[in-house]
Amino acid sequence: MYKIFMLIAVPALIIGWIAYAYWIRKVCEEEKKQPKQESKRLTKTKSEIADWAQQMAKFKKPERKPPEQDK
Repeated sequence: MYKIFMLIAVPALIIGWIAYAYWIRKVCEEEKKQPKQESKRLTKTKSEIADWAQQMAKFKKPERKPPEQDK
């Protein structure tokens, strides 16, 4: 019984893996052909980061006053 199961299961498993590899390869090729589109959320995040970077570039460190000494 075990031999019959293995004679059927092993080839079926091998065929399944080959079909899966072929399908994944086909999907990857189709993705490479399509132009990449950025989502609105990603575009918005990139613009917010760019704005933040510009604000940080304009930022000036406040001058530090020396502590007053008590006499």
